[in-house]
Amino acid sequence: MSSETSHSRPSRSTEAFYGRRHGKAIRPQQAAALEAGLKAYGLDLARPAPADLRTLFAAEVSAVRLEIGFGGGEHLRHEATSNPRTGFIGVEPFVNGMAKMMTAATASGLANLRVHDDDATQLLDWLPPASLDGIDLLYPDPWPKKRHWKRRFVSRVNLDRFARALKPGGVFRFASDIDSYINWTLLFCRAHEAFEWQATEAADWHQPYAGWPGTRYEAKAIHEGRRPAYLTFRRR
Repeated sequence: MSSETSHSRPSRSTEAFYGRRHGKAIRPQQAAALEAGLKAYGLDLARPAPADLRTLFAAEVSAVRLEIGFGGGEHLRHEATSNPRTGFIGVEPFVNGMAKMMTAATASGLANLRVHDDDATQLLDWLPPASLDGIDLLYPDPWPKKRHWKRRFVSRVNLDRFARALKPGGVFRFASDIDSYINWTLLFCRAHEAFEWQATEAADWHQPYAGWPGTRYEAKAIHEGRRPAYLTFRRR
């Protein structure tokens, strides 16, 4: 893996970035794990992306998937551990979430993981065309107030980015418990010529993905009476 890290670079978002970057102060042990983890796993976007993303990983992998906004990294760690022959790139600009992920990744020595600790649009624009097998956007910030809907990550311009980065047949997965964002995503994806919704019957979108470990956000939503939806779109 590269010894370069994106952690020390100033933010260079390609458009307005919305969301927190810092929460409560991290402990010294977490700060040390964050620094060491980003040196080992962080991507250097100042360098050109390799034509074959599989070369980014210390492990030999046959496919590459991206998770945008992995929070504390529970799902990303589960997927990377369960699928050692798949390379995973995780994006999380929230320092506390990245610190938690780097602490766990360093302890377990995940060889099929790379991360980016800034705006996901930077990474999407850096990736070569048709280089990803899958993209996960799981429980993203819903920006529930209507005046903030334009801040939602699902948009025409970001779906264009997804379409460029995904291989034909690649999959975009979206999970949320917020009805307005679920409908928003369905409308945007069904209007985009590159994506085809994979539901075959009404119950499909309420069935968790195969091997789904659940997330703490999902547990909270269910506890509060909200029903999650799991959408899958195929890149034509």
